[in-house]
Amino acid sequence: MSGAGAPQLTIEGCQDLRVGVVAAQWHTVVMDGLVAGAVKTLNDLGITEPTLVRAPGAFELPVLAKALAADHDAVVALGVVIRGGTPHFEYVCSAATDGLTRVALDTGVPVGFGLLTVDTEEQALERAGLEGSREDKGREAVEAAVVTALALRTLSETRRSA
Repeated sequence: MSGAGAPQLTIEGCQDLRVGVVAAQWHTVVMDGLVAGAVKTLNDLGITEPTLVRAPGAFELPVLAKALAADHDAVVALGVVIRGGTPHFEYVCSAATDGLTRVALDTGVPVGFGLLTVDTEEQALERAGLEGSREDKGREAVEAAVVTALALRTLSETRRSA
């Protein structure tokens, strides 16, 4: 299972972070699970008013993530691409991944990567955070983005005090 070995993160002092979530619309059941997991995790962390924006699909995630990065401390990108019989899967996965990486590096705002790239719908459902799912990639993407935002804050404070 892909989630084996995931760290148990302790996250504190993040209630004041502005977090944006951009979520694709394809594969409604899977996306509903990812969004619910992300929003629940943010609420559990005390971030009660995240910005939620819906993208038509995974390909559009980077441009909306960049827009959110302009005035947010962290962005969470959620989507799912299921392999088909054409090269479309590789193109969309590569473009979305490269674009989200570029957003994080160009803006300095962490982007939690919650883009499922799977072979089957069953694999997506196993990762969607739904009842009976083995993993909750929405939660994991939020945790990664928030922990990174806190680390960046600490680095910034350390530089200022030095």
